[in-house]
Amino acid sequence: MHPGPARMLFLGSAMSMNFLSTPLRRVLSALLVLLSALVVLPAQALTTEQALAMASGGAADRADALSQALTAPDADARTAAFIQAMSDDAVKFTETQVFMLQGDAYVDPVTGAAAEPPEEAEDVLNNNYMRSELDAALAAIQLLSADKAARAQAARDLAGQTDAAKLPLIDKALAAEQDADIRAQLEQVRASMLLGSDDPAQRLAAVAALQETRTPATLALLNERLREENESGVKAAIEQAVKAINETLAWGERLGVLFTGVSLGSILLLAALGLAITYGLMGVINMAHGELIMIGAYATYVVQGVFQRYLPDAFGWYLAVAVPVSFLVSALVGAALERSVIRFLYGRPLETLLATWGISLVLMQAVRSLFGAQNVGVENPSWMSGGLAVLPNLMLPWNRLLIIVFAFAVLMGVFWLIARTRLGLFVRGVTQNRPIASCMGVNTARIDTYAFALGSGIAGLAGCALSQVGNVGPDLGRGYIVDSFLVVVLGGVGQLAGTVYAALGLGLAGKLLEGWSGAVLAKIAVLVLVIVFIQKRPQGIFAVKGRAA
Repeated sequence: MHPGPARMLFLGSAMSMNFLSTPLRRVLSALLVLLSALVVLPAQALTTEQALAMASGGAADRADALSQALTAPDADARTAAFIQAMSDDAVKFTETQVFMLQGDAYVDPVTGAAAEPPEEAEDVLNNNYMRSELDAALAAIQLLSADKAARAQAARDLAGQTDAAKLPLIDKALAAEQDADIRAQLEQVRASMLLGSDDPAQRLAAVAALQETRTPATLALLNERLREENESGVKAAIEQAVKAINETLAWGERLGVLFTGVSLGSILLLAALGLAITYGLMGVINMAHGELIMIGAYATYVVQGVFQRYLPDAFGWYLAVAVPVSFLVSALVGAALERSVIRFLYGRPLETLLATWGISLVLMQAVRSLFGAQNVGVENPSWMSGGLAVLPNLMLPWNRLLIIVFAFAVLMGVFWLIARTRLGLFVRGVTQNRPIASCMGVNTARIDTYAFALGSGIAGLAGCALSQVGNVGPDLGRGYIVDSFLVVVLGGVGQLAGTVYAALGLGLAGKLLEGWSGAVLAKIAVLVLVIVFIQKRPQGIFAVKGRAA
């Protein structure tokens, strides 16, 4: 590295003193070293006056001093450290000096030297306004960080800032920023700050830039400016921007309602698919179907606990194990119920209803005894966190999207099993004509067990999916049993296609009505609509045809 001028001066002078006596040479060498140190010593960016102005006085004056110190061309790391200390309430001051807590001791924020505050030193007090200014200043400092994630977060934190005093720092960050996404965010921050400019042309440019974001935060910012704007041209531009943003946000709300309806419909589809087999194909009114859903959810909770304790590094894959486990556990419970109770009640719907209702109470109490009466939480894997941003005010959560995909995958699997496999052929044969199927050599008792276990296992899959969108508790299934029966009856008994249409229709209708009348009235309205439809068309959306009828 090439030596600086002071260093060259020192070296040259030292060489020229070789002819002097040793004591004199030593004195002159010491003086030259001191002179060299004074020449190369950098000037302190943070001054005592700046520190005192930021620490004492009114909030508005302190905020102005903060902006001036932050945007000064010679602002250094000590300025940033002092601002952080003020945010942490770790600063004291007197009339002439400021003291910053660093570790366990106080130091002078200007020089970094140890400095113990006297007894009369006061603590710096920050109100909400000052804290917001300090947070914005710290975010602005992070704009110059070498860490891309820190810069992106800082740009997001500064969104909506209208303090034009920070414009020099934003311009400095824009000049150095290479990432296109962060630059776009900084451009929006700059436009927000220019919205309060005294120049109407700059305000017009800021309105045009902000209109492109079309976010709720931008809408609030423009509405606030609209109330203060006196220039007719700028006011008209703001009104036009507000109208365009409102149209975009309205579409986001509409699509959000539709997505929520489809999401609810997919959950109803999962809950009703199992019932479509046990009730639609077998004619069993199973009031314990909701508790089979609950068992699948608790099976998922147990698998999660096993992974957390024994396989923490593979926790993100616990759902791959929970899906088959929840199916098998609910299927085994369903098979046990069919072999022990339900097989003796075929053809007696009222007795079946009462017996399965009693079984549901037993299952709920058993779960309370094993896991407690309180709800338990099931965590989403990391790959199910977050969502897909479609519009500025429309985020589609990954867990909901994956449940929709999962529901239709289960539907395709059930359809293939019923329509294309030997077991499905036997189930359809026993359902249509049990005596003839028995005469053809079909073990009808075994097929009944398999079919009931299949319907119960699908209920377990529904419980696994439901555990990813809410808490798991003993009463989980009770909220879905009525809706499941409505889906099966509305779609047409024994018709899988009707189950799909009914589930999606009820989900969409419920969410659309909920926006107009509230959740309770929407539920009542959907029930009334289903009753009216069944009165007009008792066979449901899809009627059973041919010999099956």
